[in-house]
Amino acid sequence: MQKTLQLYTLALASFLTILFFASYYSNTETPEKPLASQPNSGKLPQTIRPVSLDKPFDFANEKLPMDNFDVRERLDRELLVNTYLHATTLLHIKNTYKYFPLIEKILSTNGLPDDFKYLAVAESSLRNAVSPAGARGIWQFMKNTGEYYGLEINEEVDERYHIEKATEAACKYLSDYKKQFGNWTLAAAAYNMGGPRLKKEMQLQRANNYYDLNLNDETSRYVFRVVAIKEVLQNPDAFGFYLEPNEGYPPLSNYKTVEVKEAIENLGDFALQHGTTYRMLKVYNPWLISSKLSNKTRKTYEIKIST
Repeated sequence: MQKTLQLYTLALASFLTILFFASYYSNTETPEKPLASQPNSGKLPQTIRPVSLDKPFDFANEKLPMDNFDVRERLDRELLVNTYLHATTLLHIKNTYKYFPLIEKILSTNGLPDDFKYLAVAESSLRNAVSPAGARGIWQFMKNTGEYYGLEINEEVDERYHIEKATEAACKYLSDYKKQFGNWTLAAAAYNMGGPRLKKEMQLQRANNYYDLNLNDETSRYVFRVVAIKEVLQNPDAFGFYLEPNEGYPPLSNYKTVEVKEAIENLGDFALQHGTTYRMLKVYNPWLISSKLSNKTRKTYEIKIST
């Protein structure tokens, strides 16, 4: 009897609970459906569209064979990557204000096509980067190659980080490859993978055109990546990137030059003597990689002092 009474009480309590909630919801608005069950749920507030390939493309005034479906697909990949790599591409655009005026001038003086400034973006994102293989600076020189083209590299000075001198060296390097391979497209490929390796692959594959070569993944994408970067940076608005001129990073143009022929025991003291800070000394002279400059050969260095 007691057990039956307990079951009856439990059933009655359950019934009253259901009745209460039914009455509550009948007197309130129907609750919204969970997001996952609503139509069009899960959509992000952005529009992703393909990039049009219905136009001619070129690198250094050398046309890409856009009638080749393989070329179109390889270029399409790099255009999409650089279009929708939002933060990285926006930083590229900002950095062009800082570095492109100087790079453009040096390229022009050395007779190189203006498009090679985009190669610097592909190499380092216009930053003094260090690769896993040890390449350094905006132009990503390896030590031996940098020294071959006249850059000083030791424990206190690394001119791979010297924007003017490294760009001059890159011009010589690329010009040498142009003479060797006959066009700028192959010169760019050689810059990425090395001339001896490229020459070997061309001989092995019986090919003399970059677009006909089956190369390692990085070099196979390299020229297409440079072309894609060029397209986005030349027409940022068309790709959804909007910057006012004052939103780019300013050039490092406010400085005076001090000639140094002797040793500097402490660059912090040197900075204070010239009215700047150690940090700003390094920003304007990233090629000074130590806290001192021994200068045993009494070489003349030009050091930029921010003003």
